[in-house]
Amino acid sequence: MTLYIDGDACPVKAEAERVATRHKLPLVLVSNGGLRPSQNPLVQIVVVDQGADEADKWIAERCGPGDIVITSDIPLAAKCVEAGARCLRPNGEAFTATNIGQQLAMRDLMADLRAANPLGMQGGGKAFTKADRSRFLDVLEREVRAAKR
Repeated sequence: MTLYIDGDACPVKAEAERVATRHKLPLVLVSNGGLRPSQNPLVQIVVVDQGADEADKWIAERCGPGDIVITSDIPLAAKCVEAGARCLRPNGEAFTATNIGQQLAMRDLMADLRAANPLGMQGGGKAFTKADRSRFLDVLEREVRAAKR
């Protein structure tokens, strides 16, 4: 079992490292660069080439059953779920075989709405909260335990 993190904009790297350390699991942080090295021997930092979706491709090619992927990227999550990996958003929401189709459809719908009315759909998503961080820790712990069974 390996934890993979789509690391460029992930707000829960430290929390995932704590869980990985507690369970003695390898953790792979994948990004285009700019991540601080960890002194933890369980943490591997992989820097991929610059370019769209290079980190996503790297993770998708390597993850599989028993692995856990942490990402906000819905197309990456779809590939990981298809490969048999467990997949979580940084706020603790799980991507699953039963919900990934709906997630992809909603993403595409929102992209179409933004393209049709770029001035009407401005602003970012919800702010990341302490409750999100806490939920993530709880869900990741449960997912690790479930994957070990």
